Amino acid sequence: MRTGEIFTASVERLAKGGAGILHYQGKTVFMDKTAPGDTVVGRIQENRAGWARAELVEITAAAPVRAAPACPAYGRCGGCSLQHLSYEAQAAEKSAALQETLARIGGLTDLPELGVHLSPAFEYRNRLQFHRIPGGPAGTPAAGLKARAPGEAVPLEDCPVADPAIRRALQEKTLAPPPEKERFTVYARGGAFLCEGGVSRGKVRLLDRELLIDAGVFFQSNAVMLEKVILRLRELGETAGGSGSFADVYCGVGTFAAFLRDLFSQADLVEQDKAALGLANENVPGRPVRRIALPAEAWLRNTPRLSYDFMVLDPPRRGLSPYTRRRLSQDGPPLMAYLSCDPAALARDAREILRGGYTLAALDFYDFYPQTGHIESLAVFQR
Repeated sequence: MRTGEIFTASVERLAKGGAGILHYQGKTVFMDKTAPGDTVVGRIQENRAGWARAELVEITAAAPVRAAPACPAYGRCGGCSLQHLSYEAQAAEKSAALQETLARIGGLTDLPELGVHLSPAFEYRNRLQFHRIPGGPAGTPAAGLKARAPGEAVPLEDCPVADPAIRRALQEKTLAPPPEKERFTVYARGGAFLCEGGVSRGKVRLLDRELLIDAGVFFQSNAVMLEKVILRLRELGETAGGSGSFADVYCGVGTFAAFLRDLFSQADLVEQDKAALGLANENVPGRPVRRIALPAEAWLRNTPRLSYDFMVLDPPRRGLSPYTRRRLSQDGPPLMAYLSCDPAALARDAREILRGGYTLAALDFYDFYPQTGHIESLAVFQR
């Protein structure tokens, strides 16, 4: 196999991130914009010892799961990677990838039945980070998204996955980058339109409550799916509630604690981002609440004994640190809910948690990011 070589093969499945997986001359080949069941002609772009990457030249037989991309920037913009698949096929591929990763990395072969929770396929995304594009209308800077090509950004006049208010701002060219910012984040839902570098702080409604957020502080990007997760956590909390206590670890702006606090006599919120914890202070009033401005590992090292009835974990993409997962496996509460945005990290962490005597009581896939390869899941661990 050599760079530039032309070949024909069938696409077998999707890799993490959405590239199609093929085999040619005994080697695994990754190819973007292909679907399982396609027969394609490809050109080798990169040939490594254990794998290769190819570009799509022609689809000679299209799979029935293919769909026409809704965005003219698809393929250049780095935001979406699965618009060429029907939404049903996307959900099926990601559900299968979640289970395969847990088995392959975590050794979890006896999984509970997977719950699958779908999102609107478009206009779902409330939070987006834009990049400054020089030379927009009348020479003024414009807003764009990170391109698939490294170091580039794509100017946009629309984004079909964005909240309708963000779409209108792009179409009407009113989404201007703030001065001195190369990147800026926008959040929109209902009547709220928050923009980093401008009016960035305001209240958004989730279910029956309003939360104070800031566009410059992390907040989940799909409010419809976030509400579904909240309802599930509330359901779990009710099984563990009463006079006990719970911990919201990596709590961000206190989203989950805001909906769980009334179920417990004590709530501990753990978050190293002080800006996020300041917002949590506003969002979680009421019953006794302790706010701990430390990384999760530092908090655990400073806490000799964990005496919670319920714990929510929402770590960053890399998952739990080795000490954190080891400590929780040994000393965690009877019930833990772990929201993960990376199946590989969840698989690694789950493997050790289960060794500590937990069972995986439930596993759910929440499709926070349709049209992309991102996989968000909720694992429930029980002693």
